[in-house]
Amino acid sequence: MLTFEQKLEILDSYPELERKNVSLGRVNYHFEESRHEKKTVAYHLHPNGNGFVYAGLLSGYEMDDKGLVNIRDYTEEQLRELLDRTLDALSSYVPPEASASKKKKKAPQESAWINSDGHTLSLRREEDLWYLYAGLNLEMAFETFQEAEEYLQEEGFAPVKG
Repeated sequence: MLTFEQKLEILDSYPELERKNVSLGRVNYHFEESRHEKKTVAYHLHPNGNGFVYAGLLSGYEMDDKGLVNIRDYTEEQLRELLDRTLDALSSYVPPEASASKKKKKAPQESAWINSDGHTLSLRREEDLWYLYAGLNLEMAFETFQEAEEYLQEEGFAPVKG
C-alpha cells in the first residue's frame, strides 16, 4: 500500500492535474482540460491512506455510484494505469448527441397509457409525486416517473403515441 505522500508524489507527477487542498488535510486533483463535465480526477486523498480516483467513463473497475474507485490499497503501477486511463477518457471528445443519449430521458409532465384491452390511464406529475388516474379516479401515486413507468409496463400498459 502506498503512503499518502507517495500517492501525492505520483499525482504531482502529472502536470495536467491541479492540486487543491481541501478540509481535514485531504487533497483533490482537478483536470481543467477535461472535455466532459467531470473535472475532479482524485478525490479526498487523506493522510490515513484513503482516497478515490474517478473512473466513471471506464469499465473493469469496482466503483461507487459517482464513478469513484477507492485507491487505498493500490500499487504505484495500478494507480498510474488508472490515472492514465481516466485522463485519456476525460480528454476524449464526446459529440453532444452521444452525451445527451447517456442522460436519463426527461419525463413528460403528463402522459396517457393504454393496454391491449383498450383501457387508458393518465399519469401526471403534481408537486413532488406522480399520480396515476383512471378517468377522474386516483389509482396510485409514485415517487418517481421511473417507478410509475415500470409499474405500468408490468401491468401491460404502453405509452400512447401522440
